Amino acid sequence: MPTHDMTLQDQELGQRLTALTIGMDQLERRLSRGHGVLDSEGLVPIYLGQDLVPAPTYHDWEEVHSELAALDQATRHVSPGPRRAFLEDMLRSLRTAARLFEGEELSFREKLEQLVGVPAEPVSEAVIHDLQGRIDTLLQDAGYRSGTLAERVHRWEADGAIASADLGPTFRALMDEAQRRTDALIYPTGDYTMALNEVRGVPFTARCNFNAGQMDLNVDLHFTRSALKHLVCHEVFPGHSTQLLYTRAAAERGESTPDVLLCTANAVTGCVQEGIGDQGVHLIDWIEDTHDAIHMTLRRLRSASATSAAWYQMGAGWSEDRVRAFLRDTSYGQPVWIDGRVRFASYSFRGPFIASYWHGDEAVRTVRERIRPDQRAAFIDTLYGQMHSPRSLMMFQA
Repeated sequence: MPTHDMTLQDQELGQRLTALTIGMDQLERRLSRGHGVLDSEGLVPIYLGQDLVPAPTYHDWEEVHSELAALDQATRHVSPGPRRAFLEDMLRSLRTAARLFEGEELSFREKLEQLVGVPAEPVSEAVIHDLQGRIDTLLQDAGYRSGTLAERVHRWEADGAIASADLGPTFRALMDEAQRRTDALIYPTGDYTMALNEVRGVPFTARCNFNAGQMDLNVDLHFTRSALKHLVCHEVFPGHSTQLLYTRAAAERGESTPDVLLCTANAVTGCVQEGIGDQGVHLIDWIEDTHDAIHMTLRRLRSASATSAAWYQMGAGWSEDRVRAFLRDTSYGQPVWIDGRVRFASYSFRGPFIASYWHGDEAVRTVRERIRPDQRAAFIDTLYGQMHSPRSLMMFQA
């Protein structure tokens, strides 16, 4: 559990920040007649802290802006460092969300920089080309030597695709092993488990449906064992479900500030949440073979490509057909996945968060790769037991 020293100021600010955020979520849902923004996710899709930090009743956005201003003032008295950096980034993110919920039109650039907390630009071509080169080498190592890179990626995925009848058993076996490793290396998850729920016609690949105890899986796509393993790690162990279990217990015991209850918020915290998920396989040391290495590198390529494509689509004004061609030629993704990325990017509120996967993954990966073995426990405590923006997480020092 977290070992950082918490002051009364930390606890009070965490309490107020959490109340403000969940109050904003509830206000937005009421004003939009219960439908929430766009796809019903709202500002905080999953909240386990109602008994710890109940939602205040805000009657209008003026009350929200008043509390935002008060918390801005209080944050100025926090010592420079990761906590202050996170509070500054989170308050900017919430202020931007409030402006959007009020109906203000913001550019895609403003949403990326102020709401998500990431640079408003495509991932560099050099990074994408480097990832393609690594995939090329790994595929050759696995025996896929003839044809273009796109052809070899498609052939590798088709050869390894799990038959429909085998999805459930494979999911359960992977989840059992992921939980065993998570219990040993991250956090004891007890008797928590998830069922596989196959869905179609959705813009996502998989989703943590925590309250229903299900991992929703888009079976319009096909999956290799390595791909399904990644999704289990991202959505369940040691990803989203594990973070929810950890943060609820830590807040309840007073071992973390109450704002850890905001781990699912569609705000600047979303980057690190997705980073934990995308680094999940690495966090529990579960790269077994070349096929796992191929998929994890391919996942990074697709995350980078989707981030760039969203910018081209919503920031640079490319047509959807041109964006689809870019994704096809750059990421070698399945057509259903490409359509989902284009659809996701077009959402007014959720769309910019497509970039949270790449930037969150890079933040968590960068810190994970630079720590020494004796710093791992402190890193896990910081990663799961504190809320972070990418900027504040990169300031980690054990």
